[in-house]
Amino acid sequence: MEKKKVLITVKTYPLPSTRHQELVCTAGVLADGSFIRLYPIDYRYRPYWQWYKKYQWVEVEVEKHEKDPRKESYRPKVDTIRPLGEPLATSNKWAERRRFVLGQGAKTMEELCTLQKSDRTSLGIVRPMEITDFLVEPDEPEWKQQWKAQFHQLKLFGPQRKPLEKIPFKFSYRFRCDSADCRGHQMKIEDWEISELYRNQRSKLGSAEKACESVRRKFFDDMCSPSKDTHFFVGTTLQYGSWIVLGVFWPPK
Repeated sequence: MEKKKVLITVKTYPLPSTRHQELVCTAGVLADGSFIRLYPIDYRYRPYWQWYKKYQWVEVEVEKHEKDPRKESYRPKVDTIRPLGEPLATSNKWAERRRFVLGQGAKTMEELCTLQKSDRTSLGIVRPMEITDFLVEPDEPEWKQQWKAQFHQLKLFGPQRKPLEKIPFKFSYRFRCDSADCRGHQMKIEDWEISELYRNQRSKLGSAEKACESVRRKFFDDMCSPSKDTHFFVGTTLQYGSWIVLGVFWPPK
């Protein structure tokens, strides 16, 4: 085990798990701007004092993940997670956040895919040359049958579970990189924030359609507006190695 200080940049929406009740993939950067993935973390089942926010430093003991070959993946000793201070401020056009998040610069998806093949790079930050669209598509309204069976089993024999809603839509960006080899990308967004925004707006507005419109306004019209210096935090899935958007970094230009 080794102790690391990590600036949290993304948290994915929880997924069901038999062993850990549910799992959240968390990623961040070290002081030099290099990326790290902390997995698994049963975030909502941690004591409240261990809950961390985006752009907040945490200290945690980790070891290289023995079942995950991706070079940035570490298994945290979850009982050692300790949030440090308040999240970094957004003053001076997010200067303090930029200092660490962009500590090693941004890349194109083409560069990241090349690195993925050479050294198993699986996390990065991309600055799109053009963000062309934001897609909202229907998704399965229920969890997979195997996960529903796990829910039922744990409800009978395991500890009390917290409700975990399946979001019935999937959200994606279409964008182009500043690369002669770029043919355009369409990548699904797995950010916890986008799912929570959908749930909150649906509750507030009383309609899934209106909630999706609110999500688009925030994640496309606002975060990707010409006045923002928009970047995407991206990472690969363990099972397939495909790239997804984990979060958005959107300071003012």
